[in-house]
Amino acid sequence: MTAVLQLENPRHLLDRTGLILEKGSIVEIRNFVHTLYPAETAHILEALEPEQRAKIWAVIPPSVMGEILVEVNTEVGGNLVKMTDRKDLIAACENVDSDNVVDLLHVLPEPLLSQVVEAIGTHNRSRLEHNLRYDEHSAAGLMSHDVITVRADVTLDVVARYLRLRGKIPATTDSLIVVDRKEQFQGVLPLSQFLSKDPHKKVIDVMDNRAKGVPYNMPVRDVVKLFEQRKLLSVPVLADDGKVLGRITIDDVIGEIREEAEHSLMGMAGLNEEHDMFAPVTTSTRRRAIWLGINLLTAFLASWVIDLFEDTISQIVALAVLMPIVASMGGIAGSQTLTLVVRGLALQQISAANVWSLLFKEISVGVLNGMIWSAIVAGVASFWFHNVDLGLMLGAAMMINLVCAALSGVAIPVALERIGIDPALAGGVLLTTVTDVVGFMAFLGLATLFLL
Repeated sequence: MTAVLQLENPRHLLDRTGLILEKGSIVEIRNFVHTLYPAETAHILEALEPEQRAKIWAVIPPSVMGEILVEVNTEVGGNLVKMTDRKDLIAACENVDSDNVVDLLHVLPEPLLSQVVEAIGTHNRSRLEHNLRYDEHSAAGLMSHDVITVRADVTLDVVARYLRLRGKIPATTDSLIVVDRKEQFQGVLPLSQFLSKDPHKKVIDVMDNRAKGVPYNMPVRDVVKLFEQRKLLSVPVLADDGKVLGRITIDDVIGEIREEAEHSLMGMAGLNEEHDMFAPVTTSTRRRAIWLGINLLTAFLASWVIDLFEDTISQIVALAVLMPIVASMGGIAGSQTLTLVVRGLALQQISAANVWSLLFKEISVGVLNGMIWSAIVAGVASFWFHNVDLGLMLGAAMMINLVCAALSGVAIPVALERIGIDPALAGGVLLTTVTDVVGFMAFLGLATLFLL
């Protein structure tokens, strides 16, 4: 029977875990967990309540713990560390690549750090200390030190004998890095060329000398974009003098893409992707209270605007019924523009060269949508309350708010990025404030001027 690689639906896997934890014995739980990959186990641990999480963690051997701790988010990892024996933690770190030990440092308690550094050995300790010198959001912070370098003046047969002598090559190796006698980057030797060419040929005859490396201080976001645009599988990381420091592979980049997506999604609600979904109620309440407080302030601002027109509302009660329509339509239209612009900023598709064109386009969309929906809403309101003037005021206010929403949807995220604030985190609150205030001000102001 042919073995076929299949991905089990994460929800089905989680359901199966729940049944085994509920009805299975310790042996059954252990046997089940041992069939999982570290990333699958990490996914399950993040999705379980603390009591169930402890049952799974108790049957995981120290040799696998380190790989799982690297995969789970920081808060869950910290909680798992608290329930782990000190000796097991040290053993877990010994089984993790030095490049990944850096990730574990964020969850290990202070007293353990020195013991872990001592336990990982002189070679890995040197690599770890080297990694800590670099910004974690740079190419050097993302790279792995597991690289194979060869000289350009040797034959492919010599390279083959060298690889056999090593015994193994790093995972996800698609090419060997070619350097000169000063360890400076010269190009790459793709494995496809190495395996298919005459072994008596020299590396320089078959290598790709057009390949380039990335500087160690290149931002991770730029590295990700480079992999996407050039369809790369790996890329060398170079120091200022051209020496090879390490390499970045496609699996490293995939992890960064996922983290960026989670950050954007969670940031819109004022949350952090490193938070535990099953954190204590008091902890989650405290975190969310800050964001709710900020929203409350903006809500008071909108209420203050409404209060300015108290006399108008008391004379025309229909205004109170129709006000939410103006604010809601403006909020939805603005959110559409905001989402588009935040995505464009994240993908670096928006710059000074095209931001004004985008602004004009979005305002044009706001005007056109305003004309269409203002006419519809004005007609409905006129028929509903038997007051054509009221319908016209509502339509005019909606037109103003939709145009303002389009303008704000572009201007707010661009301005936030310019001053170093994450647009995904703060853009939604500011946009809602603008559309509510402008919507209420426009509708109630027009009604005060022309209906009283």
